[in-house]
Amino acid sequence: MPIIPDEKDWTWVLSQPCPECGFDPATVTPSTVPGTVLNMLPRWRAVLRREDVATRPNDHTWSNLEYACHVRDVFSLFDQRLNLMLTEDDARFANWDQDQAAIDGEYGSADPRTVADELEAEGKEIAESFARVTEDDWQRTGTRSNGSSFTVLTFSQYFLHDVVHHLHDVDG
Repeated sequence: MPIIPDEKDWTWVLSQPCPECGFDPATVTPSTVPGTVLNMLPRWRAVLRREDVATRPNDHTWSNLEYACHVRDVFSLFDQRLNLMLTEDDARFANWDQDQAAIDGEYGSADPRTVADELEAEGKEIAESFARVTEDDWQRTGTRSNGSSFTVLTFSQYFLHDVVHHLHDVDG
């Protein structure tokens, strides 16, 4: 059964803590992202070893496997976007439909061991990319197709909330 698309504008999390997962954007800079991402990778691997990893808890929520596939793809997408922001002035991001990506990528039938390996590799890659960001780069900009604009600083906060929130989703 297809999931109802999440059409919320999550950029509000840049100005206040998330009441669901406790994420506080004021505690995040590009230099804090690598450690946080690397520390969450073993937790994702443990999630992907669960016996019920591919079972949806209800008709409107992804399975833990689907969340893991999404996070893997978020790691990859945000790494591409970060590198675009660092190499192009006022970078523009193409639209990414996460729900279509889930369908096209057949998230629900993916192999959990393969996803664990891919998620770890993509997580290490984006951690390395954020580790290379200098403070002089924090004000570089990028804009999503919907008009939401980010600096590298706010981009790091938005990105980290996404992956922290989804780990909260599967831990809850």
